[in-house]
Amino acid sequence: MNSEKKAGKAWTGYAGLALGILLIAYLFSKVDFARSAKLIGSIGVSSLLILVPYLLLHVIETVAWRRLFPAGAGPIPFLKLFKIQVVTETVSMTLPAGVAVGEPLRPWLCRRFLGIPLPDGFASIAVRKLLLGAAQGLYTVLGAVAGFTMLQEVSTRVLGFGGLGIIMALAGTTVTVVFLFMLIMMTSGNAVQNLHRLLMLVPFARVREWLLQREEGFAETDRKLQSVKADGAAGFVPLMLLYVCAWMMLGFESYLILHLLGVQVTFLQVLAFDTALAMLRAIFFFIPSGLGIQDLGYLAFFQALGIHDYLAYGGAFVLLRRLKEVIWYAIGYGVMFMEGINLKDAQRGSEESA
Repeated sequence: MNSEKKAGKAWTGYAGLALGILLIAYLFSKVDFARSAKLIGSIGVSSLLILVPYLLLHVIETVAWRRLFPAGAGPIPFLKLFKIQVVTETVSMTLPAGVAVGEPLRPWLCRRFLGIPLPDGFASIAVRKLLLGAAQGLYTVLGAVAGFTMLQEVSTRVLGFGGLGIIMALAGTTVTVVFLFMLIMMTSGNAVQNLHRLLMLVPFARVREWLLQREEGFAETDRKLQSVKADGAAGFVPLMLLYVCAWMMLGFESYLILHLLGVQVTFLQVLAFDTALAMLRAIFFFIPSGLGIQDLGYLAFFQALGIHDYLAYGGAFVLLRRLKEVIWYAIGYGVMFMEGINLKDAQRGSEESA
């Protein structure tokens, strides 16, 4: 059963990677690289500022995640948790179908480096994912409201039909409501044990035997999930706002790059199209780092906004964003190497969560 799951994840991941490579190759065939390189060269040392928003994103996410561990887990060293955040995000964003490896790796590394029991780690990760999803929905709503007029105006040029502002507002609201509902359900009762009872209905003896062996683990995870909400549901509000701030760093990063390139756009315009493309990237989660999909989306918006010489400026923008990712992912793999973490550890973390 595990081998079939691994084969399925691998097939999806490599198909996503292949699609991303094809899309990025198509993008490169359209971009004016000579002009783009000249634009990048004109920035000079200021280009180092592009690394800052992603650093702030990791810091904010670590601050929020640190507050999601059950009280019994004890004090969590910020720097060690920050390293885990950087490493697991690197794995999630660079491997084919990396989220399926990077997320299970989080509790495993918390146990290894922080001594946090797996149920505590799984509880924090489950709540973190739901808060992050709800925050993305809220971020999308904010972007849709901030740039509603612009989204409506460019909708036909980007999508071929109108109503992009309305679509983004509805999508963001739906995502927020769904994730908040799931969060409340998961932390208010016996959600994990109810899932266990539901899974026990499957007509396969080996599966039921595997579930029975882990029944106490399901119950313990339920207890940890409830303890995460010890301050009540209202305690999630500041954490969700922190995650919204983390999402905002992506929009700030895009605005900073365009500002350094000399492109005249407002932050609200950038926020609007960046939220739309963040949602697109989430939909195509199986493509590592949204390779190609998000890049072509930026070019489409730049063209729709009437940015002069958009192929050159768009090419420079995409190259700078991808260069930033390469640097941060290199840092992530560097931390993995120095801490003695390898991809087999990531696979082990995925298997222990299965």
